[in-house]
Amino acid sequence: MNKFMKMAIAEARKGIAMGHGGPFGAVVVKEGKVIAKGHNHVVANNDPTCHGEIDAIRKACKKLHSFDLSGCEIYTTGYPCPMCFCAILWANIEKVYYGCNTTDTEIIGFRDKAFEDGIPAKKVSMCQEVNRQECLELYREYDKIQNKTNY
Repeated sequence: MNKFMKMAIAEARKGIAMGHGGPFGAVVVKEGKVIAKGHNHVVANNDPTCHGEIDAIRKACKKLHSFDLSGCEIYTTGYPCPMCFCAILWANIEKVYYGCNTTDTEIIGFRDKAFEDGIPAKKVSMCQEVNRQECLELYREYDKIQNKTNY
């Protein structure tokens, strides 16, 4: 068994034992060294965004003092949901290794596959543009700032 996936599984078990949430653990690795480990905290924090990958990414960013995790890989017990996958992309993580797929996750009662399949239709039905001109002004103000980071 891959040693980093073994750590992700152990992290998930730790979260389950503490009643923090589902069986999702993750490990961020750079150049063969563990940067951070995380697990699901959805139940513990009453926060639907506290997935294992998000927890590990937040800890890795804090440890490296950077929002850019270029050169990192992530090992996760489940195929990343759309939110986590987008966080992985925003963080510039270069490779994802996962244990279980979305069908496996669905079998134990999680909705990852439904989100993945339904996002395009939901975006059309839920999203409505309002006050674009005022928001464009905000964007213009930001664009004038020197030494900013567009992230």
